[in-house]
Amino acid sequence: MKLTKEFTKLEKSAVKLTVTIAKKDVEEAYKDVVSKYVKNVQIPGFRKGHVPASVLERKYGESLRADAISELIDKSLNEIFDNEKENRPLPYAQPVMEEMPALDVTKELKYSVTYDVFPTVSVKDFSGITVKEPQVTISDADLQDELKQIQERNAMVMDKKDDEPVAKDDIVTINYCELDDNGAVIEDSKREDFVFTVGTGENIYKIDDEIIGMKKGETKDITKKYAKNDENEDLAGKTKKIQVSIKALKVRNLPEIDDDLAQDVSEKYQTLDDMKNDIKKNMELAKERKLKEIKNNDLLNQLVEKNPFEIPASMLQAELDGRWNMMAQQFQTTPEQLEKMIAASGQTKEAMLNDWTGDSEKMLKSRIIVDSLIRERNISVTPEEVEAAYGRIAEESGMSVEDVKKHYGDPRAREYLVDDTKENKLFDEIYKEIKVSKGDKLSFKELFEQR
Repeated sequence: MKLTKEFTKLEKSAVKLTVTIAKKDVEEAYKDVVSKYVKNVQIPGFRKGHVPASVLERKYGESLRADAISELIDKSLNEIFDNEKENRPLPYAQPVMEEMPALDVTKELKYSVTYDVFPTVSVKDFSGITVKEPQVTISDADLQDELKQIQERNAMVMDKKDDEPVAKDDIVTINYCELDDNGAVIEDSKREDFVFTVGTGENIYKIDDEIIGMKKGETKDITKKYAKNDENEDLAGKTKKIQVSIKALKVRNLPEIDDDLAQDVSEKYQTLDDMKNDIKKNMELAKERKLKEIKNNDLLNQLVEKNPFEIPASMLQAELDGRWNMMAQQFQTTPEQLEKMIAASGQTKEAMLNDWTGDSEKMLKSRIIVDSLIRERNISVTPEEVEAAYGRIAEESGMSVEDVKKHYGDPRAREYLVDDTKENKLFDEIYKEIKVSKGDKLSFKELFEQR
């Protein structure tokens, strides 16, 4: 097919493609369509395959022209995009025709489509970029916190005796409601079988201290005044009267932190020291991963600021739709049903997507910059580097190399591993070219509170 093409750059990484198809190709395409009709169309008074073209054109002229135009456009676009690298449309950005052209077999055919393409960004300037790395040391207190969490996860929960009072750290089941000034129950405040751990404050009215000393089956009216700066705006500066009944009371019996606990946690531990050493190792790995995440995010945020470009509208929409569908999966429902659930809570899908837009744009820009740098620097991964990645994952996870390879046996999973290895090589290169300074001193817990 003889054709000419012209690309015009538009805003937000969109392009306008104008195509002109030679008159000869237009004529041939129209003749081919007519020929197909002649072979297949049946018209009273004519044998199949012997209908004169002039009769077909009078009866089906509009359809003939529409089919010819469709074939010309499809064939020309396929030919262009099969040989085009820079201006290929995004997978989720189908070309949109501004105006359907009219077919005149005596003239060339000209049409235009617009579509989104992958953004072009060239990151050359790393001057002035300084990445701060938090300074974190894992302390004995951090280790004890981890041991305490393991202790609590392995605690035995048992019913307390009926005559034993509520105490801090007990697990209590209560019925409660709010009373008005006349002592009558406010109906929409009633709640039954509410469970929480005393001392955590994980209840609306924060009545932990007030129920200490109560016993199973006991009911008590509590009058509580709340500070003007209380975090709950519905309670701030108010006095509430709450009626509480104790329905069930349990105690959490914590095991001793010793060799027996270690053996109960995992058969790979023989002693408490074995478990402590493994915990320290995992904490160090977690620390390094988090520090890497913080450094990379800091670097990418600065690169996004120094290299401004626009995200295609279709790319952003696809990202937002993906987040919405993932949220529906988390709620174990359909995207349509999720929208109804959100509406019932007083929100709208549109408002939520607007809230997500800023973070989604930043994330997409970071991803595009990483992809662009990998291409610009021709970063690739050798089979030996993939093997090394398998070994590292095996060592960190406690799996065998063979099991790791099985996990990444699926082509998509292996592709993810290769892409991750490329990104690691890219960041290693960049950190040799920029300044990495010491950041704030943080505890292990504070590190994981960082965004």
